[in-house]
Amino acid sequence: MIAMSKKSREEPKILLFGKWSFDDVEVKDPGLKKVIGMRPVYVPHTFGRHEHRRFGKLDVNIVERLVNQMMHFGRKYWKNTGRMGGKKHHAINVVGAAFDIINLKTGKNPVEVLVRAIENASPNEDVTRITYGGVTYHVSVDVSPSRRVDIALRNIAMGARESAFSHPRTIEECLADEIIAAANGDTSSFAIKAKIEMERVAAASR
Repeated sequence: MIAMSKKSREEPKILLFGKWSFDDVEVKDPGLKKVIGMRPVYVPHTFGRHEHRRFGKLDVNIVERLVNQMMHFGRKYWKNTGRMGGKKHHAINVVGAAFDIINLKTGKNPVEVLVRAIENASPNEDVTRITYGGVTYHVSVDVSPSRRVDIALRNIAMGARESAFSHPRTIEECLADEIIAAANGDTSSFAIKAKIEMERVAAASR
């Protein structure tokens, strides 16, 4: 009787937006396994509970981190204020619609496609400046796993915004195309081009 009652009280499977599962999604890049949060959620919104803990964002679901990057209203160098500043519900709807488009175009779980896009768009090297004897040098450095994910998400969101700006295509379509292109390693992706350029400059500064 006890066993039967436990089975009857099994918790329902947690699906993102009621559609997409996190169970079969695997992070293949060993350097990113600990910094891509895959905790199952229904809606990617934790109300900023992580913000007062050091490295708390590493526990935030990776889809919510993409949503946070989408909360920007327009051009590249404008301040993060205006019609998208803080409107997270709208950003969640944008990402949800983009995931539906990704599934229609690829037939795959959009969460898995997003993880592949982040792995392909995250740079391994960057450039920093050091001053020695009054002279400034550019030196190539390795990028930490957390920063690799941050850069990849920022470039994916930036590529979608710039593609949709003053263009008849919607932001949802642009975001879906950017994620698919980055997941395929296509150089038409803004994030892939930014990664290649960053690593090229770093290689020249070794």
